[in-house]
Amino acid sequence: MTHYYQTFYEDLKLTGKSNRTIGIYEKHLQKIERYYNKSPEQINEEEMRRYLIAMKDEKQYSESFFKQAISAFRFFYGHILEHADWKTLKFIKPQKERRLPDVLSREEVKLILSHVRVPRQKAFLFTLYSLGLRLSEGLHLCVGDIDSSSRMLVHVRAGKGKKDRYVPLPQATRDVLRKHWLTHRHPRLLFPAPGRGENRSSVAVRPMPLQSVQNVLRLVVREIGMTKWVHCQTLRHSYATHLLEAGVHLRLIQEYLGHTSPKTTAQYTHLTPQAQVFAISTIHSIMGDVI
Repeated sequence: MTHYYQTFYEDLKLTGKSNRTIGIYEKHLQKIERYYNKSPEQINEEEMRRYLIAMKDEKQYSESFFKQAISAFRFFYGHILEHADWKTLKFIKPQKERRLPDVLSREEVKLILSHVRVPRQKAFLFTLYSLGLRLSEGLHLCVGDIDSSSRMLVHVRAGKGKKDRYVPLPQATRDVLRKHWLTHRHPRLLFPAPGRGENRSSVAVRPMPLQSVQNVLRLVVREIGMTKWVHCQTLRHSYATHLLEAGVHLRLIQEYLGHTSPKTTAQYTHLTPQAQVFAISTIHSIMGDVI
């Protein structure tokens, strides 16, 4: 690792970037390093430009992935190497993708959970869905975050943008979490890593590995023959959609999900058949009274 890499890592930390974001940025530097077989600091603007064109030509990368690459290169070449004059870094503005996510019905969520064989993974995936959590938020849940008194709330700490929030704790989730905690009795973590031999949870210093949860969900979806593109974030999308279908106000759903902008939450109105039926019915009623 060159001193540039170290400064890159440290300065990203100082700007408040999460470990996940730092990891993504580092991977983009590693990719361009492998592409040219030389250290990123030795790459000039034309080479970086050609690399970005190659990414576009291959058409296997999403706009969000391309946007991540631009952000990583802007920080490394613009800030660390002080190449703020590179025109390529100035004029490229990746288009925002406006894809609507796949959403599961409640029956599909139930079907998936019924095929998860390992109890701790089943408990975790149910917790993600029933609280509308991001994957990292679920993994870092702690015993002290659960208020199972009359308030029945979960304190989600340092979510996206380093923001805390409270979400309602369903009784079913409280019962699942209690039962799961009794299997390991970790003093702090709700979902500690099992460790070698699957019996080291009580003394774990880290939560369950992120990749293990993703792999389990992917395998289950394949096993039951589901054609939707399902990942952990799909459970969060489904939570929001199911609340909206049940009549929960969009503003509350925004708070539960930790969205800064109501526009982000509003996408779920496009995903609920009930909302579409209600909208069409309302339009017919309004227009029928006009003429």
